[in-house]
Amino acid sequence: MIRVLLADDQSLVRAGFRALLDAQPDIEVAGEASDGEEALRRVRELRPDVVLMDIRMPLLDGLAATRRITEDPALADVKVVMLTTFELDEYVFEAIRSGASGFLVKDTEPEELLRAVRSVVGGDALLSPGVTRRLIAEFAARSKEPAAADALVHLTEREREVMALVGIGLSNEEIARRLVVSPLTAKTHVSRTMVKLGARDRAQLVVLAYESGLVRPGWLG
Repeated sequence: MIRVLLADDQSLVRAGFRALLDAQPDIEVAGEASDGEEALRRVRELRPDVVLMDIRMPLLDGLAATRRITEDPALADVKVVMLTTFELDEYVFEAIRSGASGFLVKDTEPEELLRAVRSVVGGDALLSPGVTRRLIAEFAARSKEPAAADALVHLTEREREVMALVGIGLSNEEIARRLVVSPLTAKTHVSRTMVKLGARDRAQLVVLAYESGLVRPGWLG
């Protein structure tokens, strides 16, 4: 079972997500929280697989709570998915840099939410890829010039190529078709690249692709 913690200060939002998630045979809602401090306590207590975390909450906002979760080695297996009302929320890019595995807009289709929860547990896909890619491009365009690509020096040419394709939002299957290799081979390249760069998950690999200059805004396909 995939265990999910719901962190949102709106009870109706939590109730809607709970009804949808609990109706699935492979997902259960492990608990709820109405503010960031409570979310942090519940994560440490329940150790859920996924936290659906609202960005704007009282006492401790979702961004600060996410940082504390992702910085705690004891919570390394907990994946955080940010929830936002707007596609281009100014805090989301920083949340992904801080270790969130991705984000969803609150009015996303139910099927997309379920797919996102299952995908992030497997570490196999960036959430809401079209929206997330636009957001990363938007804030990468506003950020400072790309950092020196020293972090990429240990990557092979194929790993750099794969990282660039991850950076523009391609799935393992799409990367496999582009490079004419098997999906398993593509997944292996992605995994090795993440290990070499110390990326927590695929979302951070996308951010590193932009910050290193390997991918630049405007390259999204």
